[in-house]
Amino acid sequence: MTRESRRPPRARDALGFTLIEVLIAMVLLVAGLALAFATLGAATRTTARGEAMAERSERMRSVEGFLRTRIAGTRPIPFDIDQTRAIAVRFIGERERMRFVADIPDYLGRGGPYLHDVRIEDAGDGVRMTLALTMVQAGKTVEERDPRPPELLVEGLREARFRYRSLDQEGRLGDWVDEWEATEQLPLLVEVTMVDRNGTPWPPLVVSLPLAPAFSAFSLPVQTQ
Repeated sequence: MTRESRRPPRARDALGFTLIEVLIAMVLLVAGLALAFATLGAATRTTARGEAMAERSERMRSVEGFLRTRIAGTRPIPFDIDQTRAIAVRFIGERERMRFVADIPDYLGRGGPYLHDVRIEDAGDGVRMTLALTMVQAGKTVEERDPRPPELLVEGLREARFRYRSLDQEGRLGDWVDEWEATEQLPLLVEVTMVDRNGTPWPPLVVSLPLAPAFSAFSLPVQTQ
């Protein structure tokens, strides 16, 4: 038997890993777990942001689609009489309120022409937009026995406004205005702008009123700045 084969096992072979090696292994394990948790947290936050963006986009599409359909469906039906000028009132437009007549689909349970009263209201920590509906018959509104409360269209807004546009006296598109003065006419365009509570603006909504040209004769007074 050679001298090498007769050598007794060293202490390192008998005792296993040293303390330094164990500490290094633990540090590597902790670092790996920290990296895994950080990656999982980043993925979770990314998923949450994606879901929030998708929910916000769906909310925008739903609200703007409803407003576009209702505004574009405006009909030149009178719902009141301006006693001072003895003319029929077909459209009232203000910065924070808009009133017009449009048909309500039968599937909502009450078809026919209804006055749409769209308001931007103070909600304490911001503003919200509501819609009230009132039946219109023979050029006047008819109060129902059991009127429904205004419906909430959107909340959680920092600000919102309506603007209106029509032809000027020279037959060209005029400027956008906050007040629609020619209440016997319909504006050619209506703009709705909204800003979320966090300051993110919604895409501007500009709606054309197809029946407006028939009630926008140049001989009638038009709005001015």
